[in-house]
Amino acid sequence: MKVQGQSYRTIWVDPRNKRQIKIIDQRFLPHKFIIQDIKNPSQMATAIKDMWLRGAGLIGAAAAYGMYLACQTTKDQTHWKKELQKQATILKNTRPTAVNLAWAVDRVLGKISDINTLQKAREIAFAEAEKIADEDAQMCKEIGEHGLKIIQEISQQKKGKTVNILTHCNAGWLAFVDYGTALSPIFAAHDAGIDVHVWVDETRPRNQGAALTAWELKEYGIPHHLIVDNTGGHLMQHGMVDLVITGSDRCTRTGDIANKIGTYLKALAAKDNHIPFFAALPSSTIDWDIKDGLREIPIEVRDAHEVKYIQGLNNENKIEELLICPAESPAKNYGFDITPARLITGIITERGLCQANEDAILKLYPERRVGKKQK
Repeated sequence: MKVQGQSYRTIWVDPRNKRQIKIIDQRFLPHKFIIQDIKNPSQMATAIKDMWLRGAGLIGAAAAYGMYLACQTTKDQTHWKKELQKQATILKNTRPTAVNLAWAVDRVLGKISDINTLQKAREIAFAEAEKIADEDAQMCKEIGEHGLKIIQEISQQKKGKTVNILTHCNAGWLAFVDYGTALSPIFAAHDAGIDVHVWVDETRPRNQGAALTAWELKEYGIPHHLIVDNTGGHLMQHGMVDLVITGSDRCTRTGDIANKIGTYLKALAAKDNHIPFFAALPSSTIDWDIKDGLREIPIEVRDAHEVKYIQGLNNENKIEELLICPAESPAKNYGFDITPARLITGIITERGLCQANEDAILKLYPERRVGKKQK
């Protein structure tokens, strides 16, 4: 992704000091573009928990780099594996809903489990974290290529007229290492010369749509309009939406998805108005051990502060927070909801398109069938 003409990933190793990681700090977007240095696993855990970075794929890559930093910063040459386990637990507990996080931590731990020296563990952890980041970017690029076919088909049906796409939250390149999931097909369609327009849900309470998705689309030159979260159903009723694409933080093997709170309502409205609803996600987001999303996917409950306060740019060009309700009013902040497979037209992965059911998903990933070796 390019920002003012310069190429960036959301996370990368500092080329001048490989003992620290650089991230784009999303707390200040779209008003300020700030890059932070992460020097130890504790800082990485804070960055994930407090949403300096967020998005399923990105927090997976960040957690992998966090394990690399844990290898770098531990000084105990004898009991270093015990220290790494401790840091792994801390990282896993930062955010519970997205499966990518624990998956990435366990993947790095698995690679160094049989290693006997700390120096060798550092080398392997670095290589694995880099590999996870590269894979995330590549999978998102491929999601864009497969999702492009859906937009092309709608464009042909409309004889080249504008394809109106609604998305929720931010599942663009800022939510992954690069390209993104829900926005990746839109970027690809724009590059292919297709006339696309995006309805951008503001996505309360943290306004990732307003702050991040709108910024990405602006940077890419894609026509869009910001809308309040409750507008989507109205637009669908009046034929102003051709397609809904969202991301996912966890997908069951049967096709249920967890995504930013409010996604379920968009899927219901799309179903009622016969509008295709697709979830775009890499296979690292699929939890192969669960089948019932409503009962088995943990839903993160975040601090009420996010609901009661809103952040923005004041008249003095400074970022500030404002209280929007009575200070004494309690608030509840559920971060995600579950969209059942029956409401999902299809899933877009790096291996292609499939229906949201276990048989169709397993046709794309036959190695995940019961009785076959798990990758």
